[in-house]
Amino acid sequence: MSAILAVARSTFREAVRDRVLFLVLGFAAAALALSKLLAPIALGEGPRITVDLGLSAIGLIGIAIVVLVGTQLVHKELERRTIHVVLSRPVSRTQYLVGKWAGLTATMAAAVFAMAIVLMAIGASMRGPAILGPLAQATLMIASANALLAALAVLFSSLSTPVLSIAYTMGIYATGYWTADLRAFAGQMPGLVGTLMRGASYVLPNLELFNLRSQVAHGEGATVVHLALALGYAAAYVAAALALAVIAFERRELK
Repeated sequence: MSAILAVARSTFREAVRDRVLFLVLGFAAAALALSKLLAPIALGEGPRITVDLGLSAIGLIGIAIVVLVGTQLVHKELERRTIHVVLSRPVSRTQYLVGKWAGLTATMAAAVFAMAIVLMAIGASMRGPAILGPLAQATLMIASANALLAALAVLFSSLSTPVLSIAYTMGIYATGYWTADLRAFAGQMPGLVGTLMRGASYVLPNLELFNLRSQVAHGEGATVVHLALALGYAAAYVAAALALAVIAFERRELK
């Protein structure tokens, strides 16, 4: 556990020093400010639009950090040969990958919750304290979905180049919100094609499970059962993705 925490702390510090993180946070701050400025011309829908756009911006923060930072985590150390220094210490490859994921997730969560606090302050000033609970739920779901994607980014980073890792992660992010539609479409396809599409729809992460943006924009939260199922699903998917990453990384010959 101490080895995992040491790798996680190192990853967190490295990510915080990365200029990309500050660019992402700057973009998110601008998006939140824009949502506030648009409120007066929204024909009475200002509070709803502010919450909707704010949560969208927070979601983009998380995925941007995962993609821009996470997909380079392992490959960067492989190129610099610093991974040999890390693994020469009492740190196994499993601890190394889990620590990388934990550090990346902590970086993403810190940024997401920091911006969520800003959005909560704006939302409370426009809609009252009743919006705070639903916003907290939505933020937790955004962080959970991005933690899942971070595990996949670590998997891809341990196997491929940063460019391909970005493409794979973004591809899964894009299709993860359409798994139900993919299953419906698979039902209309004949034979093997339909079977493969249906199978892919169950293998891909169901990111729509974590999407509370629309209902929170209307001031509604999720049920405890929904939150528990989503958190359990995220934990199971993270465990599976990291297990695959460990298996692949253990077999990889480090040059």
